[in-house]
Amino acid sequence: MVHLLSDHLYQAWLEFQRQGRAGINQEHLRPEIAESWRRSRQAGIKSELKKVPLVLGKEELFSRRREREELINLATPYLKSLYSFVQGSGFIVSLVDEEGYLLESVGDPETLRLARECRLVPGACLAEGVSGTNATGLALRLLRPIQVFAAEHYLEGLHPWTCSAAPIMGLAGQPLGAISMTGSFEKVHSHTLGMVVAATQAIEGQLKINRALERMTVLNRYQSAIMEAISEGLLALDEQGRVTRLNQAAARILRLNSEGAIGQKIDEILGEGNPVSRALTRAEEISEEEWQQESWRGQIHCTVSCRPIYNSQQRLVGMVVVVREIQKVRQLVSKMVGARARFSFNDLIGTNPAFLRTVELARQAARSNSTVLLLGESGTGKEVFAQAIHNAGPRASGPFIAINCAALPRELIGSELFGYAEGAFTGAKRGGNSGKFELADGGTVFLDEIGEMPLEMQAHLLRVLQERTVMRIGGQQVIPVDVRVIAATNKNLREEVEKGRFRLDLYYRLNVLTIQMVPLRQRPDDIMPLARFFLQQLTERLGKQIRGFHPRAEELLVRYSWPGNVRELENVIERAVNVAQGPWLTPAELGPEFLMEGKSLRLEPVNSKTMRRSLDEETILNTIKRCQGNLARAARELGVARSTLYRRLEQLGLLRDR
Repeated sequence: MVHLLSDHLYQAWLEFQRQGRAGINQEHLRPEIAESWRRSRQAGIKSELKKVPLVLGKEELFSRRREREELINLATPYLKSLYSFVQGSGFIVSLVDEEGYLLESVGDPETLRLARECRLVPGACLAEGVSGTNATGLALRLLRPIQVFAAEHYLEGLHPWTCSAAPIMGLAGQPLGAISMTGSFEKVHSHTLGMVVAATQAIEGQLKINRALERMTVLNRYQSAIMEAISEGLLALDEQGRVTRLNQAAARILRLNSEGAIGQKIDEILGEGNPVSRALTRAEEISEEEWQQESWRGQIHCTVSCRPIYNSQQRLVGMVVVVREIQKVRQLVSKMVGARARFSFNDLIGTNPAFLRTVELARQAARSNSTVLLLGESGTGKEVFAQAIHNAGPRASGPFIAINCAALPRELIGSELFGYAEGAFTGAKRGGNSGKFELADGGTVFLDEIGEMPLEMQAHLLRVLQERTVMRIGGQQVIPVDVRVIAATNKNLREEVEKGRFRLDLYYRLNVLTIQMVPLRQRPDDIMPLARFFLQQLTERLGKQIRGFHPRAEELLVRYSWPGNVRELENVIERAVNVAQGPWLTPAELGPEFLMEGKSLRLEPVNSKTMRRSLDEETILNTIKRCQGNLARAARELGVARSTLYRRLEQLGLLRDR
């Protein structure tokens, strides 16, 4: 029967070669074969060829194999498995790429030898457009399994063979290649095509698995990269509280070995009673709860946040834990509350020799980490000096936290400075609260009005200065802090010690680098530079057009005793700018105390040199124009008497013009 069919097909093939159409046995010729014959003839392929017309050279084949290494590695196990079922039966199992080039073959030695005679070898091109009708080329063209029998092959040299082939389809529906099983036409069987189809389906299934694994690998690497890119510590726990994953930041914060921590229970890492175990037991979220532990690995002090993970049935399957170093939390809090020093030594205004000596002493103090004590009257700029010292020192990048000891209630000053532990008093929040010294870790604490600190708190402060540690109110754990203390007071601390209101040992601890502030009345040459500086700032901020000070106003400012020092000067200038009507600040706008001070001063005459400096031609003309020629009104705006304005107009030669 096989030979009879072969004969019918051969007759049809011969007829096609002679007439260009199949012969009398068309009922034995499948339509897809007939169509393929016609395409092969149109492509100019010689049907009488005994061998495959195109075989790649060694270098080209090597390059093609290397480019399709993934396909070869994926398919080779299935090729060998398929061959194992037909081994010794005279078959060859082959892999071709998407262009029909034969990449790999396994088979019986004698069958491989016969295949070599017609150049069915690795590198051979079995595409329909090159080798005519064949199972491999048709499978790639039609994208479906097919079996080509004997004389159905277009090339006469392939008539002794029967080939079953099926395409290997990629995930996007594109052909990646094909698997074929080739043997003598006498051994044709429909089962061979089924075996080839099963092999290609297995390869396609494995390809899907590989792609899924690749996506999982990439996703896993993304997750790892994200975890390592985050500065906070991240841990993943299973439902039993065992660590399944952690980043390097978590290992550093918790003092763990990354590899050794995997599989450990969180209780073994954080100790009993930790907030993570509580959250896991209750399946609850916690946010920024502080945790401190002393262990053989060292002290652990961090904040902890937890978020439970549920499966599709809403069953708890694990938890994500975020841990933050307490130092970084403090730095963030300090930044959020504006705990930064704004002033530097460049902001200190003055040329008075005593003031400049004070500035130089402060610059020297900035270069060390020693405690600084600023002594001076209120308003002399003690906090400005403290900020300048901080910003010029090694702690400039750290927080600067200012505390006015006189403004804090006695019952709160301890918790504000040193913090409180959980349960220290009714209403104390869970995990306790950091005090200002903890928040200033790595920076500076400025204790203003230190002379007002209660005696019982002075003992706590002394311990901070001596041991560089704090103990929260109601707590038992000692917390190391790295802070520099700058204290300030307008009191005589030696007298306070003698009166029993200030501890002598604390006084000695504070009195390391003492800087005596210079009151403004002792630096009269700096009054007007400061006044002009404040005037410029305030006019810009308040949107006023004020050019300067009337000469008599300047004289009053310099003569004033300034009991409130620089702070009072700034307040006086702000008041004057707010009420000013003209372009010059006059004595009346400085305030009633200056009018009292100026009663003994005559507002006229003003010497010609000062008048020329204050009343230039442009200012006068602009003012007169704005007042529509009313000289009395213009004089009021300029802050001078009308007679003074007339004299100045006469000096400028403008009176005749009017």
